[in-house]
Amino acid sequence: MTTTATPATLKVGVVGKGGVGKTTVSGLLARSYCARGNHVVAIDTDSNPNLGLSLGLSLSETEAVPVLPRAVLVGTGGDPSADALLSSYGRSTPAGPMLLSAIRVAAAGAGCTCSGHATVRSLLGDALTGVDVTLVDMEAGLEHLSRSGGTLAYADVLVVVCEPTRKSVITAARTDALAAELGIGHVLAVGNKARTPEDADFFVSALAAEGIALAGVLPYDAQVAAQDRAGSVGLTPVAADVQAALDVVLDAIDAAMGGRPMTKLAEPSLSNDRHR
Repeated sequence: MTTTATPATLKVGVVGKGGVGKTTVSGLLARSYCARGNHVVAIDTDSNPNLGLSLGLSLSETEAVPVLPRAVLVGTGGDPSADALLSSYGRSTPAGPMLLSAIRVAAAGAGCTCSGHATVRSLLGDALTGVDVTLVDMEAGLEHLSRSGGTLAYADVLVVVCEPTRKSVITAARTDALAAELGIGHVLAVGNKARTPEDADFFVSALAAEGIALAGVLPYDAQVAAQDRAGSVGLTPVAADVQAALDVVLDAIDAAMGGRPMTKLAEPSLSNDRHR
């Protein structure tokens, strides 16, 4: 596994259709960047925030993470800098990344979350001192990409998590088109929950047909699913084949940013005996 830090500050947005495992993948990517020696900030922008659980926090600890102030223009006038927000609102996690919570809907009829997304957009436009990777776990779907200016307008890379279904690939294609309108330079897909070689082949062919680069395929792992149900997915080391697949994804992101040839996709271990 590569152990050197990512050479330049990187801002990654993670998106996808509901149910594809986006938040679990976000947590695994953030952990993997930390394992490479990077200082990572993970931002949860879901109105039902759960990223903390994927980074080893308990439910009560996750719910205790303070929510970023709304409609802040970071670094302008009297508003705080990105570093000040991280110092005041960031919380360390057992998995390694520093966690920020941007949005939480705590009451019915509380109104839209637009101003929370505005804070995240402004935060990404500023610089976090000493932070190598800022990873944003977005709410499922496409609505956040339709906002004026786009929550992820300052992202370097958009990672679209897919499962082996046509619907998730359709969502990826729609995401790719909106990302192009926002000027996001790189869109990469990550296939998730692949149980069979046919699943992996589906990701390759279906995404290629849409013109979307495939960064890697993560095999379905019953252990990760069990840990997620137990609320301990951020505390236990992942299986070697899953970590190897995550490393391929990180290498692909680095290659897209640095112009280096992508690492050849490793064949994921998809033994049916292992996963069921």
